[in-house]
Order: sequence, then structure tokens, then C-alpha cells
Amino acid sequence: MSTLALVADAVFTPFAEFAFMRRALVATLALSLSSAPLGVFLTLRRMSLLGDALSHAILPGVAIGFMVGGLSLTAMAAGGVVAGLVVAGLAGAVSRFTPLQEDASLAALYLVALALGVTLIARNGTQLDVLHILFGSALGVDASGLLLVAGVASASLVALALMYRGLVLETFDPVFLSAHRTGVPPWLWQQGFLMLVVLNLVAGFQTLGTLMAVGLMMLPAVSARLWHVTLPAQLLNASAQAALAGGAGLLLSYHLDTPSGPTIIGCAGALYAISLLIAPGGCLPRWRAGLLRPA
Repeated sequence: MSTLALVADAVFTPFAEFAFMRRALVATLALSLSSAPLGVFLTLRRMSLLGDALSHAILPGVAIGFMVGGLSLTAMAAGGVVAGLVVAGLAGAVSRFTPLQEDASLAALYLVALALGVTLIARNGTQLDVLHILFGSALGVDASGLLLVAGVASASLVALALMYRGLVLETFDPVFLSAHRTGVPPWLWQQGFLMLVVLNLVAGFQTLGTLMAVGLMMLPAVSARLWHVTLPAQLLNASAQAALAGGAGLLLSYHLDTPSGPTIIGCAGALYAISLLIAPGGCLPRWRAGLLRPA
């Protein structure tokens, strides 16, 4: 058998033979389409660490859902959404009524939320439950989990399409948006965007875990900025890199018997490292441009 045939067999056979691999692939691709574009907007708004903070902030809600309904995806997802929105709202209130900036209040709140969530899960579950919730298992996605991810991804894409113009204005020129009446208060764009971020983090926690869900949102987005300067190109590139990392991570996880969530994020990190080297905004092109620049 030729080398090409062996590679093709290694790539396609797991997805052809096993339903759990197909479900994991569909869930990962759906997350790639919805969460990576949100990451692009987070980087453009200089809110990259917000996604990380919110991914930790959903943990107490997930833990309470676990306490109430066990490993019920519906209970944990509902709890995660409520917890993420509460923490985001509290951070905004703290920054409004105290001298603290929003990033400082988010840092304090997400650390408290992370500690509380881990404590609640550890007291009411096993070590395996803690690891499952923190790091997820893309290969363990069932039909209900797939429906949740697909529903959130579809709703996010529709919402992004409807909010696109307002989000772009609010990102690049909030003064212009405030000065021109659009029928929507400027703060609603921010809150709507944060809600989409929370929903996608909750959708991703089952496949990637609460600690890893933000990786598929941010790493491809950061890499895309190194390749393109226009927003539409960055959105497409981020989704493509996320999909590639998801597919490659699932295959490596299957063949090497490694945890699926960290393996997917590791692949996204490898694409980021490659982008750092060879993308137009990366190290090598900029270094060469410096060599060719006249003294």
C-alpha cells in the first residue's frame, strides 16, 4: 500500500467507522464556525482575556447544574449561561461604581468563580467528574450535546449576521455609533456580544471543557490577525484554522490515545506558531523586510 493510501486510511477510517468520531467532528466544526469569529471581535476590541475570564466564570453555574441534575447537559448548560452573564454583569457594575477597571474586576471575579466551581464539583462528585467538566471530552459528545452545539452555532451565526454592522461600528468607532441614532442603544451591542460569547463557551465546555473552550475561540483569531488586515478575511481565516485544528486534534487524539480537548487546542497552538513564523505579519517576513530596507 502506498504512503498516500496509508495517510488517507488513517484520516478517513476513524470517521467512517465510528459514530462518536463523526459526532465529535460535527460538533468541533460547528464550534469553529461560531466561536472563532467571536474571538476575532474580542481581539479587535482588545478584550482577548475576557473570553478566558468568562470561560472560568461559567464553572460555578455548571457545578450547580451538576449538583442538581448530575451530568445532565441541559442543567449544566443552563447554569453555565446564568453564571457567565451574572459575572459579566457584576464586572460591569463594579467598574461603573468603583475606581476599578472592568478587566481588574473580571480578574478578581473569575478567580473566585473558578475556586468556587472546583470546590462545589469536588465536594459533590468524583475526581473524574472534575476532570470531565474542566477538560471536556469531544469523543464523548452524545446526540443531545451535538444538538446543543449545533443550535448555539446556528443561532450565533444568525445573530452575528444581524449584528455585524453595529458590532463593527461599536468596535472601530463607538463615538460615531453614539452620535447617530440607529434605534439600538450602544450598550446593547456590547451586552448582546457578551451573551454570544457566553453561549459559545457553554456550548464548547462539553467538548473542550471549561478551561479549554476559550482556546478554539482565541488561538485561531489571534493567528488570523497575522495573515490578514481586513475583517472579513480574518473571520474566514479564523474559522478555517479552528476547523483544521479540530479535525487534526480529533485524529491525533484517536491514534495517540490522548485527551481530545487539549489535543485540539495543541493543534491550534501549532497553527499559531506557524503563523508567527511565516504569516505576512509574522517574524520571518518582517525580518526579511528589515533586511531589504535601505539604511
